[in-house]
Amino acid sequence: MKTARFFALYWLLMLALAGCTSTGFGGGQLLGTGTPEEPVTFSWTSTDGGISGTMTAALPSLSYHGRFFQITQQTRGDVLMPLWTRWHRGWSDWPYWSGPVIPPYPATQFITHYSGKVVATLEATDKQHMRCRFHLVEPARGMSGGGEGQCQLSDGRVLRAVFPGK
Repeated sequence: MKTARFFALYWLLMLALAGCTSTGFGGGQLLGTGTPEEPVTFSWTSTDGGISGTMTAALPSLSYHGRFFQITQQTRGDVLMPLWTRWHRGWSDWPYWSGPVIPPYPATQFITHYSGKVVATLEATDKQHMRCRFHLVEPARGMSGGGEGQCQLSDGRVLRAVFPGK
C-alpha cells in the first residue's frame, strides 16, 4: 500500500513539475549579407513561465545556445552579469532603448526602465557569440506571449527574430 501511494505521489509531482516548463519557437532572417536572407530558427525553454531560460538560434551553418532573461522590476543586476560576457557591460555599444544620437542608458538603469524586454547572450561551439534583444507582445506571459526583436553576431551582422504567441 505504501509503495502504491509513493508512486502515485511521485507521478503527481512529476506532472506538476512538467506543468511549470514552457517551450516555444520562433524564426527570423540574417539581414544585410548581400546574399539572400539566411533563415534562422529559434527555440527556448523555461521553467519559470518564460521569465528566464535557455535559448537556441540555429543558422544554416552554425547553432548558438545560451541564457535569456526577461527584465522586470525584480531583476537583480548580478543576475544579468553573464550577458555582458564578451560584450561591453550593459551593451553600451549596442543601445537598447536609445538610438545612435541619444546616449545609451547606463547598465544600472537598464533594469529600472522595464517595458517588456528580454535579453539573451548565446554562444556557438567555436566561441562565436550573439546578443539578442526582444520586445514582448504580452510581457505578463513572458516569452509565451510572443515578441520580436534583433540579434547581433560577433562579426556585426544583424538578424531579425519573431516569436509567435501561444
